[in-house]
Amino acid sequence: MSLSIRNQIPGTVTSIAHGDAMATVKVRLDGGQDVTAAITLDAVKDLGLEEGSTVRTLVKATEVALATGPVEGLSIRNRLPGTVREVATGSAMASVRVSVEGAELTAAITKDAVFDLGLAEGSAVTALFKSTEVSLATV
Repeated sequence: MSLSIRNQIPGTVTSIAHGDAMATVKVRLDGGQDVTAAITLDAVKDLGLEEGSTVRTLVKATEVALATGPVEGLSIRNRLPGTVREVATGSAMASVRVSVEGAELTAAITKDAVFDLGLAEGSAVTALFKSTEVSLATV
C-alpha cells in the first residue's frame, strides 16, 4: 500500500499502556529517538501490537511543528531535535525537510513561519507533534 503521508519512520514498540478505550504506545525509532502514539485499544488488538513489534510511525507533514529555541511547558510528547535540510517555499506555504537521527521528517508550515523563524538549510530545530497525531502501521 502506498500512502501520501510523508513521514513514515520505522521503529520497534517498547511499551504499551492500556487505558479504558485508548492506549499509549512507545516506539523506539531506528535512529534511537522515542515517539509516543495514542491509539485505540481496538487498533492495538487489530495490529497485534506487543513489545518488540516492528512498526512504522506515520505523521502527516501538516501535523509537524518546528521550534528554533528551547521547548518547555508543552504537553506535546514527541520532540525530535534535527537540522533543516531543505526549505521549499510557495506563495503561502512551505515544505521543510528536517534531518533527525536516522530519519527525515517533512513539516508543512506557512511561508511566514519560515521567515519569522529564520529557517534555512543548516538551521537547528526541534520537530514537534502530538501523540494523538501519530498513526502506526505494522510491517
